Order: sequence, then structure tokens, then C-alpha cells
Amino acid sequence: MSDSVLVLGTQWGDEGKGKFVDLLSSEARLVVRFQGGHNAGHTLVIGDETTVLHLIPSGILNDAVTCAIGNGVVLSPAALFAEIDKLEARGISVADKLVVSGACPLIMPYHEALDQAREKAAGSEAIGTTGRGIGPAYEDKVGRRALRIQDLADRERFLEKLRAVAAHHDPTLVRHGLDPVDVDAIAASLPHLAERLLPMMADVPGLIAEHRKRGDQVLFEGAQGTLLDVDHGTYPFVTSSNTVAGAALSGSGCGPDAIDYVLGITKAYTTRVGAGPFPTELFDAVGEELGERGNEFGATTGRQRRCGWFDAVAVRRACMINGVTGICLTKLDVLDTLEDLGICIGYDLDGERLDHPPLGADALARCTPVYETMPGWQSSTKGITERDKLPQAARDYIERLQALVDTPVHLISTGPDRSENVVVKWPYDR
Repeated sequence: MSDSVLVLGTQWGDEGKGKFVDLLSSEARLVVRFQGGHNAGHTLVIGDETTVLHLIPSGILNDAVTCAIGNGVVLSPAALFAEIDKLEARGISVADKLVVSGACPLIMPYHEALDQAREKAAGSEAIGTTGRGIGPAYEDKVGRRALRIQDLADRERFLEKLRAVAAHHDPTLVRHGLDPVDVDAIAASLPHLAERLLPMMADVPGLIAEHRKRGDQVLFEGAQGTLLDVDHGTYPFVTSSNTVAGAALSGSGCGPDAIDYVLGITKAYTTRVGAGPFPTELFDAVGEELGERGNEFGATTGRQRRCGWFDAVAVRRACMINGVTGICLTKLDVLDTLEDLGICIGYDLDGERLDHPPLGADALARCTPVYETMPGWQSSTKGITERDKLPQAARDYIERLQALVDTPVHLISTGPDRSENVVVKWPYDR
């Protein structure tokens, strides 16, 4: 059997997963995306070329890799086609190495309309979704009324299901002042959808098993981050899917023995996009500096990210939930200019000291971070590739973080480029 690696985020997303899926895919033969939708944004920087992906797995830039979108993903055909066309216009081959599970639910125009209408109606209580229909599509999935890729193979059955879905959603759409589901427009689009999607449809569980039997390395790619998990995150300010390690199994179709190593991507500070509690958020010049130096704008929406100190309480929990084998610490170089660095080592909740986060958003919003301070290094770590060449204060900071979260740091990113890394332990090495 092969050594298979799962890459996921340990914070609120935006940790830099795409770079390391791309890097690790150089040794893999199959890369599987297992949850989320086109609300994800993975940025890859290779030399002077920047590539932003939303649905297609980040291994697509490696010629020898097959990329699979698993059943746990909700798929927008329009977003997928646009992404494929943009990559192929750059000369990057996609169609011959991308496969999609027939069980993927389709995101339809009415899902986006519902998502945006609900956010608008919520006003100040809005979650801060991307408005791309992700939540309503997952609702249809668990409500057993989703239209899936496999349904495109039978036009009449697809239209029968679509009319039933329209009957369900039309009252809500009308109540929000929107048009009902346009069944005729969707029906007219079916030949195009079937022509492009059905040739990509594949048995993803069977593909994973086949690759592992051959001894190929399989790479599983997550989206968002652990703190946005619909069960374990800051509910209700979360995404609509499970982002944790267990979702890789259900969202792609394999057993626990298919995962040999879990790589937890972890930013050297903390960011969050959208609404919801954020105990270590900084509202001062340091927070602004982190945002500017880290270019903290969402790859999918362009929204500015909220910035704060490293939260060891949250990351410790994420490592525990996911069974993280090793951490990849990203954006260390963003801290290069700071004189002092704060680390949240605990929470104070109504006078009680907590070493793990409380459940849900309401209690977390009442938590006050307990900090310890470490000296910064105030020298450049940009592009360093050897651990011993990092400033001593940077090494001390890394040692302290891994002690606090009880998980070793195996990789350190010192810049956005594929080559700018310190490798302490390579995930495929046993």
C-alpha cells in the first residue's frame, strides 16, 4: 500500500493549503478534493505565475497527477467550466486528467439566489457567506432532493426531480421578492451540462482503491479550516460542510486505512474572513501590519481578512480533532518586522481558565485571551530553506508553538513560492 497524505486547515481557513497540495502532488498520482464548493480559494505561486483555484484540486499543475472531485463537494457547473477554460487557455491540460464523482450535488442558480437573499434579510445577523449557494446546496443534499451529476444521464428524470425541487423552493424565493425557479432555462442548459460533465464522471472510491493497490501515493485536499467545520467550528458562523479529517473519508469514499499522515496547515498568526467570534483579533496598527504584509485578502471574494495573534487554544483543539501528524507553519516571514509577538495560551471565560475552546460561538464570544509574549526577530526569514539559518528568536517561537499545540512542526513556509520552505520532516518519509 502507498503512503497517503491528507492536507487540511487547522484555523479559519486561508492557511495556505493550496501551495502544499501543489508541492506534495509532485510525488502523488491522485489528488482528491473531498468537501466544500467554489467558496474555497487556493493560491499557487510558481515563479512569476500565480494560479487561483476554487474547485479543481491544486495538483492540476502537475502533469502526472489525476485530480478527482469527490462526492462531498457541491459543484457549480458554471464555476467549474470557467475554471477549466481559464486554465486551458494558459496551456494547462485539465480535461484529460480531471474526474468528478457522479454523486456530487449540483449548485443551481436558485441556490445562489436563496443564499444571497437570506444573507440580505439577516442584516446585522448575517453569517458572512460568499453568497455562492453552498449552504442551500448542502441543505438540498441532506434533504434528499439534490440534483446530482449522475442525474444528467436521464433528461426526463432530471426534469421530474427539478420540478419537485422548484415546488419546494418557489414559496421561499417569492417570499424574498425573487422569481421562482426557471425550469425552462435550466432545461435548455441540460444538453450543455451533460456534454461537459458526463465524460468526466468517474467512480472516485474505486479510483482511490485502485491507486492504493498499485502503491501510488494519494493526496487528499481539504477546503476552509477546522474552525469552520459545521459540527466542530464556531457554530453558526461556520461553513456548511465538515472540514475535518473524518470528512475526507465520507467525502471521497474510502476507509480510515487510506490516510497515513495528516498535515495540518497552520498560519504563524491567525486570520478570519466574515462574521463570528475571533478572540485574538487585533484592531490596532499591528493587526493592520499583519494584513498588509500577509496580503490578507480572500482568494475567492477579495474580502479583507481579520488578523490577530496566534491562538494556540484553537489550534491545539484542531490538532486533536484531526489527529494531525505534523504541522506546516505558513507565513512565518510576515512576522519579520514585529518587535514582540503575542501567543494566546488560554481563554478566560467568565472567570474560568480554559485550555480548550468552548462549544459554539456564543461562549467563545465571551472569551478573553490569555497571552504570553515572545520577542520578535526583526530580520528577514523570506526564502530561507534551512532551519538552522532561521533567526534564533524565530526558532524559539516555532518551538514554543509546537509545545503549546502538542504537535510537531514538520514544514515551515518562508514565502509564497513553491520553493520557499524549510523541510524538517517530509510527510511521505516514514
